[in-house]
Amino acid sequence: MASESDHQTGSQANVLVSPVVVETPTRERAGAQQRLAGALKTSRGRITGALRAMRDDPRLLFGVVLVALVVIAVFAPLLAPYSPLKYDPAAVAQPPSAAHWLGTDALGRDQLSRVMYGARISLSVGVGAILLGGLIGSGLGVLSGYLRGGIDQLITILTDALLAFPSLILALAIAAALGSGIINVVIALAIVRIPIYVRLARGQTLQVRSLDYVTASRAVGTPTWRILLRHIFPNIFSALLVQATLSISFAILDESVLSFLGLGAQPPTPEWGVMISDAQPYLTGGLDPWMLLGPALAITITVLSLNIFGDALRDRLDPRTAGRIGSTSLSSLTQD
Repeated sequence: MASESDHQTGSQANVLVSPVVVETPTRERAGAQQRLAGALKTSRGRITGALRAMRDDPRLLFGVVLVALVVIAVFAPLLAPYSPLKYDPAAVAQPPSAAHWLGTDALGRDQLSRVMYGARISLSVGVGAILLGGLIGSGLGVLSGYLRGGIDQLITILTDALLAFPSLILALAIAAALGSGIINVVIALAIVRIPIYVRLARGQTLQVRSLDYVTASRAVGTPTWRILLRHIFPNIFSALLVQATLSISFAILDESVLSFLGLGAQPPTPEWGVMISDAQPYLTGGLDPWMLLGPALAITITVLSLNIFGDALRDRLDPRTAGRIGSTSLSSLTQD
């Protein structure tokens, strides 16, 4: 009887414990559903905010074009109808058609495919040059504006010396000295952009440096690096971001020029400047003007989209102009 009683007691214990085991996955599932619903609600809010911002300022629609260009560049191997290096003697210098939407070049290569692959190089060089030049220039500008004194004078003199040369001529000289190649073009364009960010970051830092909370931080002995990271950089980031958006377009233009002159990407690499260089002999004689269509459209659309989107971004990040273009501010895109 004792054994049967123990068995019944154990069975009752199992009955009492089993609902807890069953309820735990249910609670976890309910929590996961709540998190998913919250994430969906947040996404809908951000999409609604983005659509409202585009309605208030149609220039933001060019941001969609930029996203499309990035998608094309990243997924070019999947989206391109042909290989960018595939020769087709039977389709040499053909005008746009159903088989080749942007025509073919002098070697029968599909122009649309080469433009898609060329977006990889042009966007990578433009973004890479601005990131490198912007980081170096912004760092020097912040140090110059915050520390002042001899460091400020030295950085200012070097900046003025670089600004004394036309940017494209200076980039051409640096690229010629370093030699042809994509990496050397990135370095040349980054060096040319450094003075722009030095002056911008220095001016913004001088304004923020005089604010009361920065003065209070210095008075209580806050380390310089902490003031720079917590107070200076966050307050000048928006100006640097707008400048970077505008500078990428000029970097892409300069990179195309350098490649056109033979200092950037080398044939048969699919790059927009190289494609224009390959099409030049066929333009002078009027043999095939369509060969220029693809790379010229790509450069025009990219540069135009960056400039217009940069202007819209500048207006929305500037408190003096944000209220003139509608009640929707850029911060609404990140609010739940």
